[in-house]
Amino acid sequence: MNLRSSIQEGIKEALKAHDPVLVGTLRFLFASIVNKEKEKRYKLSKENPKLSQEQLAKQSELQDQEVLGVVASEAKKYKESIEAFTKGGRKDLVEKEQKELEILQRYLPEQLSEEELRKLVQEAIASTGAAGAQDTGKVMAAVMPKVKGKADGSVVSRIVKEFLSS
Repeated sequence: MNLRSSIQEGIKEALKAHDPVLVGTLRFLFASIVNKEKEKRYKLSKENPKLSQEQLAKQSELQDQEVLGVVASEAKKYKESIEAFTKGGRKDLVEKEQKELEILQRYLPEQLSEEELRKLVQEAIASTGAAGAQDTGKVMAAVMPKVKGKADGSVVSRIVKEFLSS
């Protein structure tokens, strides 16, 4: 069973369990996945106008890595909301967003520790021959595919800048 199907099953189970927070969060996530598929389908139809609707539908279905990207993106939005609500003193909304973030994190692979990220960044710096802050992009390009869905890009960026500035 792929990740997309797993999320659909999660919605069905949440409906049966009468869990409105879980249903809402998973439906929102699934809507984001469907929107991403529509974007992909549109792009494919522009590149290949001769494809049939069936071929477009099949080719535009997101693979697990792409679904992970959507989940990670949505999780990032929740983290940003939590931060904003915390600054705004909205504890009620912080709790709601944290519950929803926990639900999303069930679909993400285990996050890498900062220590593991530092090791990957050091390897990338060595393999790319990066020497200073001007090489940040090269190092990020080498690290991000390895940590997709397993680490927040802003954390990776902070670590890369830390290494390249010292």
